[in-house]
Amino acid sequence: MPRNVPGFDELLDSATRRAAHLELRDHYGVDEERQMVSAWRANGAVPAYDSEFWRPWVSLVERTVARGVQVRRARVVSQPVTEYIRFEHAITDVNLRAGEQVRWLSRRQACDLALPGNDFWLIDDKVVRFNIFSGDGAALEPEMSEDASVIKLCADAFDAVWERGVPHTEFTV
Repeated sequence: MPRNVPGFDELLDSATRRAAHLELRDHYGVDEERQMVSAWRANGAVPAYDSEFWRPWVSLVERTVARGVQVRRARVVSQPVTEYIRFEHAITDVNLRAGEQVRWLSRRQACDLALPGNDFWLIDDKVVRFNIFSGDGAALEPEMSEDASVIKLCADAFDAVWERGVPHTEFTV
């Protein structure tokens, strides 16, 4: 896999049909979220839709959806869910308002699915960007593939999770 991996802006701006994101971890420890997670833990506060924190992501998703691209996010989670997943659930309304569709699937219901080893973004079934994390959830250098067999694995995995997944508005933590 090549090391020159495009950023999210470039990837989503290149999408013409679909951008599919599969999340497989029960905990993320990315630096840019630490303060937000701490505030949520302390008092349940989450940044507003139009906050400085969300503005870049919301703008990217809104312009992607405005072009007719379907942006979907599916999360495979253990139950009972972790504290981090409760946090993610609390902030997901921002994703929905920006135009993403989000579904959740209990890991127990994914036992018979072939899933890749890492989270990924699949763009138009042409390229897949793997988000790589350390054991404690810190973001590491991503990987990318345009290999047809890797893309098929990821597309099939995402579609299977999506088909079984529960829409965010119906999923309780």
